[in-house]
Amino acid sequence: MTTFDDAASVDLRKVEVPVAAPASFVERRGPAMAQRVSWASPTPYVPPPTAVVPARTTSGADGFDPIKRAEERRRQWARPLILRALAGDTVVAAATGYAAFASFGGSPARLAAGALVAVGAAVAWCTVLWLVRAYDSRRVGQGPEEFGMVGRAAALLLVALALGSYSGDVLLPRRYVLGAVPVAAMVTCAYRYGLRRWLHAKRGRGTALMKTLVVGSPSAVDDVVRDLQTVPYHGYSVVGACVPSTLSDVGIVEDVPVVGTLSDIPQAVIDHEVDVVIVAGSGLPSSALRRLSWALDRTGADLVVAPGLVEVAGPRLRVRPAAGLSLLHVDAPEDHEGRLLGKALLDRSLGLALFVTALPVIAVSAILVRATSRGPAFFAQERMGRDGHPFTMWKLRSMVTDADKLRTAELLSQSDRDGLMFKMRRDPRITRVGAWLRRYSLDELPQLWNVVRGDMSLVGPRPPLRSEYDQYHDAVHRRLRVKPGLTGLWQVSGRADLSWEESVRLDLRYVDNWSVALDLQIMWKTGRAVLFGPGAY
Repeated sequence: MTTFDDAASVDLRKVEVPVAAPASFVERRGPAMAQRVSWASPTPYVPPPTAVVPARTTSGADGFDPIKRAEERRRQWARPLILRALAGDTVVAAATGYAAFASFGGSPARLAAGALVAVGAAVAWCTVLWLVRAYDSRRVGQGPEEFGMVGRAAALLLVALALGSYSGDVLLPRRYVLGAVPVAAMVTCAYRYGLRRWLHAKRGRGTALMKTLVVGSPSAVDDVVRDLQTVPYHGYSVVGACVPSTLSDVGIVEDVPVVGTLSDIPQAVIDHEVDVVIVAGSGLPSSALRRLSWALDRTGADLVVAPGLVEVAGPRLRVRPAAGLSLLHVDAPEDHEGRLLGKALLDRSLGLALFVTALPVIAVSAILVRATSRGPAFFAQERMGRDGHPFTMWKLRSMVTDADKLRTAELLSQSDRDGLMFKMRRDPRITRVGAWLRRYSLDELPQLWNVVRGDMSLVGPRPPLRSEYDQYHDAVHRRLRVKPGLTGLWQVSGRADLSWEESVRLDLRYVDNWSVALDLQIMWKTGRAVLFGPGAY
């Protein structure tokens, strides 16, 4: 591969290349490092010299095709991923279909016919998943988006079966249709979750990565690169950056090199075999962004725009066309009444079920607390709820009875946390049983009653003390724009091992992007965090 500092590369790019764009298209991208080629031309780049490329990649006597080489590299990790997804979906659908058919019983010959039903179920399920693009390598392993596609596939299959049954006057057992399809969807989601973990593990070892070029102003590029480097399992491996020509000597974060100016983006894609180009902030005007998409269409690289809207994603973002423009509309988190109702129903129904289930554990824990230390088994404390309204929160007592009086300035100075939250790994006020209760978060179980009452939610930011709330500054107040929760995003991301700033950032991300699906995902991860996660003390 070449770089823009190679003399051979610069000389080669001085060769005149025919420009296909009409004369009315005026280039406004600024100067390039070498001879500029129109992004609208048939070849908006110059193939690198063959001398720097292994001979096995050559295609023809005169050189090699860098685009095909990059495509083949992408296929090397994408093909096994798609095949694993297809194989797993086939097995899930076939097994579910056969089990539902066999549940009706019958003769051995009839049960043998279930094999045909299993094959039909597998074909139908995989076809519907293909129609909703669940086998796109860009989407497999993407978490909530992928689970949403599986849900849409299940809904589409149910509609198709209902219409087919009505149109063909074929009687399909309700138990088969309404039982097998949802079960197949849930098992498929579980399998896709395992496949996602497998993909993340591969990326953690430095494979199955997408070579990424980030373009824009140095500050915007810095922000995007830093964020991508914190989550390597997403698969973006930044190989370089392109910045405006006037800022090409400005350093970028870490070891990311500046490989060209904004005019050199297509050439940089070829030189570095880039899979994804991320436009950070407003680095390119709309007309240049459009022509860049034309150029990248010829290189095979994906174009991604990072608008600089921090920590806002998911259902709040919608692209709406107007006057030939693509407008990014940002909904308020509370705009959707259906989501509010869904969260309230989930909190009250599941909260009540969990509270009834947890009553024996709470009772045994309360007896242990009373038997091992003086004082009541339960501890009531004023906390700040949604929009700063106080409420009484209940916990199993895990400290000595006069713990508040022992919270001296000397003790506060020994906190293991920065910021406003006080935590000590070896707090002298915690009783022996209390330490065990805290380790497995059993002391929090009485808060399920607060959830049933409506003071709290199952998922949300933790409710602060009044003394902590009074010291909140500006943005931190938004943590309580939703009801405080029994668990939350930062609790499943490290718990007390996180810094105060990181905890606030995760809480604000939740407030800006909450949904019922996100709540279910956090509750799923809470069990693992309680049993195996660090940071519980």
